[in-house]
Amino acid sequence: MSTEPVNDPATLAAVEAAFDAYERALTTNDIAVLDTLFWNSPHTLRYGATENLQGYEAIRAFRAQRPGKGLTRTIIDRSVTTFGTQFAVANITFARAGESRIGRQSQTWACIDGQWRVVAAHVSWMDPS
Repeated sequence: MSTEPVNDPATLAAVEAAFDAYERALTTNDIAVLDTLFWNSPHTLRYGATENLQGYEAIRAFRAQRPGKGLTRTIIDRSVTTFGTQFAVANITFARAGESRIGRQSQTWACIDGQWRVVAAHVSWMDPS
């Protein structure tokens, strides 16, 4: 078992800042920033509510054609956990105006060449109970 720290304060702050940049870019449809925050690799995954995307180029193409409206959301709950200084997971639940379902988003982040990048992501909706 690793002895690397969980939620080292400096690492946690860096991942939180990267996540905040992602959220701003997502809700303002800043595609250039979104593109920089995903790992440029054929191994990057993004499973969305209606699509399964494998590889940076597929994710980039999806973002380029996606409508840029209706992206505002309210984060209900957020959990970010770092493991050592190179790996983290971020999970949120969110709501959108006019949507009765609760959204869920999971991201796996890795520090690659000194920059935090999303290497895998998943977005889904949960029907109200």
